[in-house]
Amino acid sequence: MKPTIEDIAKASGVSKGTVSRVLNGHRSVAPATRERVLGIMSHFGYQPDPIARHLSWRTGRALGLSLMPGDSLLSPYHVLFRRALERETASLGFALQDLTGSLAALSHLPSALLVMNVSDDDERLVFLRRREVPAVVVGHHPEWAWVAPDDKGGAELAARHLVALGHRDLIFIGDGPSQVAQDRRLGFVETANALGAHVSCVPADFSALGGYRAARRAWEGGLRGTGVFVGCDEAAVGVIAALVDLGLRVPSDVSVIGFDGLPELPSTGAFLGLQLSTVAQDIERIATTALELVLAALDRPVEERIARGVHVPVQLVVGNTTAPLGGTV
Repeated sequence: MKPTIEDIAKASGVSKGTVSRVLNGHRSVAPATRERVLGIMSHFGYQPDPIARHLSWRTGRALGLSLMPGDSLLSPYHVLFRRALERETASLGFALQDLTGSLAALSHLPSALLVMNVSDDDERLVFLRRREVPAVVVGHHPEWAWVAPDDKGGAELAARHLVALGHRDLIFIGDGPSQVAQDRRLGFVETANALGAHVSCVPADFSALGGYRAARRAWEGGLRGTGVFVGCDEAAVGVIAALVDLGLRVPSDVSVIGFDGLPELPSTGAFLGLQLSTVAQDIERIATTALELVLAALDRPVEERIARGVHVPVQLVVGNTTAPLGGTV
């Protein structure tokens, strides 16, 4: 009787999903585990059935990317994140599905989901828990597997950078209900206050238009600051545009720093020739880690899924949108 993938998994002491990943050459499998599984396959004379593998890839092998209503599929961050995922999922036979509406309205749910821009009481997570669908949060959550950049630590870097340049009247643009906005606000405000600076917080969508509107609203309402931390790079572009429209110079009058480290933000260079100061996150590493966590969740029954979290480090990248207080550029 020919050995099955279940026989190989049992003999190797791993799940069927791990055996499948070894067969597919996926790099998420530890080298020692890979060697053990390959050795067991050789011992049993196991040969995978190519037809069965093809059929398994075509049935239910979909990974959903769940965005909040209103989130843009064309935002620079989403495009880069999705591109990084596609490089990994293609060899695994997963199809990627962008989901921007209600999950409850779907006639068929994907095999697993990555949930973006979560809030503490996110209805999507409640729904997925009830349906027992494997999911990973891109952000952090105490009850789910998650991966996130070090949002709070990155915001601390932004605060220290602005304060070191002499800025004491600071503004955070990007305040909102999402975990990302809350952590970046908290890290920035706590660090700035501890260093003797004052921070005013302004709500804004994480988009160029949201940043533009928030900055215009703040300045026209009388709010002033010499250093501005914006919750994402895309919104920072809008903030800079608004400040210029208001007759201010960046960074001579106002220093601006973003968060994301997006490699392509043509709007800044196109009309100002500016290179945005930012807190850069490793988008590709976040995407691959999210996929590894999804595969681990698919390997386990519901009761054995682990709420494991991974923080991916960030780094400060200084451009020419921040400068010493009162300095010239």
